[in-house]
Amino acid sequence: MVSVGFVLSHEQFTQPRLIDLGIRAEQAGFDMVWTSDHFQPWMDNQGYSGFAWVLLGALGQHIQIPMGTGVTCPTFRYHPAIVAQAFASLGALYPNRVFLGVGSGEAINEQAATGDWADYDERAERLSEAVTLIRQLWTGEVTNFKGRYYQTTGAKLYTLPEQPVPIFIAASGENSMKLAGEHGDGLISDAESVVMPEMRRAFEIGARKSGKDPAYMPIHAESFVFVGERQSSNYAAQMWRFLPNAWTEFVDNPNPRDILERAEAALSLNKVTENWVVGADAQTHIENIEKMSAAGVTHLYIHSGQAGQEAVIDFYGREVLPHIRHERMQLSELITHMV
Repeated sequence: MVSVGFVLSHEQFTQPRLIDLGIRAEQAGFDMVWTSDHFQPWMDNQGYSGFAWVLLGALGQHIQIPMGTGVTCPTFRYHPAIVAQAFASLGALYPNRVFLGVGSGEAINEQAATGDWADYDERAERLSEAVTLIRQLWTGEVTNFKGRYYQTTGAKLYTLPEQPVPIFIAASGENSMKLAGEHGDGLISDAESVVMPEMRRAFEIGARKSGKDPAYMPIHAESFVFVGERQSSNYAAQMWRFLPNAWTEFVDNPNPRDILERAEAALSLNKVTENWVVGADAQTHIENIEKMSAAGVTHLYIHSGQAGQEAVIDFYGREVLPHIRHERMQLSELITHMV
């Protein structure tokens, strides 16, 4: 059965509250958490954008479940050597509990912070090269890297975890799916893209190209949910109004104020929530998890834009996760009996 995680949204909440929510998620029975890694929020009304690595360092003192980023861009505002150092240090602090999610980035973070940006083809090349450099540095060997975009001279990481931190690559299109399969230890995607056969085929092609068996690679997916009736979801929809057009219209826009204005003009609140899992009954949310599991998703992250995050966590802990744990136990017993 799929493992179920919770999204700690840096765009929408303060860091002290995110720590409290991470603790509460573990207590409720969630299997892991991820947090967004942004310089700015997608839209101005979201209101926050704390530094994700600081949160992970603090949160690890309070929880024991795995945690990571969803996702870090290791190509513009962060040099990949610094990403390698940061996550090696986190991995050493919290052995076997940290993962690094990476992606090709958004202009609200990269262009806004550095003035640099590029088309998708270059961003994909940068991402591939960055992951290669990160892995070389994680060997602990002296690294003289001379890539097209990144160079190091006599670089060596002196603090390393006993086991390398897994790298999961974000993708939502066929080209990025191939890249994720080829260069990643697993995939991060959205709940809609990850179930598309053509997307999964592209991921599998990339994995086999580098000699990996995609059947054994983790598939992480983010599922937007609302606990309650759809007519009550307006606040959450307003916070995530850009979402339907995120990768078609807004990924190249460095201005959260302009994105907010354009999203409000172009997208109705009903359009925002049409692909969300919405319901006040547990069965709606249980069926979503079972659907994702049947589609081969191994790690499903619940993302709710509701103001009352605690109520969402408690609902899942009380009404949803016990059912999933029971199904897991039944499956485990069946497998044991068959063996």
